[in-house]
Amino acid sequence: MAKTIIDKEVCKGCALCVKECPVKIIELSPSSNSHGYFYAVVTDNDKCIGCANCAVVCPDCAIEVYR
Repeated sequence: MAKTIIDKEVCKGCALCVKECPVKIIELSPSSNSHGYFYAVVTDNDKCIGCANCAVVCPDCAIEVYR
């Protein structure tokens, strides 16, 4: 089973990961981080397939995927 971790303090809310997730388990949080950005969150890690598309497209390297 895969696990995706997004560092909310590094994420700037560009939403590239949201668009690239094939199983649509990433969305932007309604809360902001300490920098004022609405960061990405994983809604259901049990559905993560470990493709790492999100980590590859993240310009801030805020995402880690463990398989």
